[in-house]
Amino acid sequence: MSDSITSLVPFTLGHGGVETIQAQVSCVEPNRLRICYLANGDMGTLKIPEKCSPRRADRLWEHTCFEAFFRSDRVSSYYEFNFSPSGEWAAYSFRGYRDGGPIPDEGLSPEIIVHCTHDRIELDAVVRLDRLSTIRSGSTLRVGLSSVIEASDGTFSYWALKHPADKPDFHHPDSFALELPFPSQSA
Repeated sequence: MSDSITSLVPFTLGHGGVETIQAQVSCVEPNRLRICYLANGDMGTLKIPEKCSPRRADRLWEHTCFEAFFRSDRVSSYYEFNFSPSGEWAAYSFRGYRDGGPIPDEGLSPEIIVHCTHDRIELDAVVRLDRLSTIRSGSTLRVGLSSVIEASDGTFSYWALKHPADKPDFHHPDSFALELPFPSQSA
């Protein structure tokens, strides 16, 4: 599996205090992926959720958060994970475009580590693919990586690997722009 670093691009030119967001996806063991996000810029201009105990929470996209979307190639069903700098997380399952909801499986709880300084946020999340029923070993994994950044003035910027629509839409099938082999025993 490739450990290459890729850049997220902002939807519009006005993107607050964030200058760049990079992401890296790597296999840490069979059926587990590590996603590392690195946002650089003036963190003092952003609203960053306060750290709390790791727990499931909804509507994380209404504030600064990082997101990952997964699906097997040639399948319309997909999964969404949200990771907050607070340590909170959410997982959703979709049968098709925006047709789904939260996954009640606490076994999905990702491992999240966050480091914040005055000029960067680094968030590492490890997710288990073996608990996602439509992700199949041996398939090509399609991944969408994105971020919602909330500025202190209440404005938002939307970052993704690709913006295929005329508005920010991380669920758009073409936003699953990263293709990876499934992380299996041979990875």
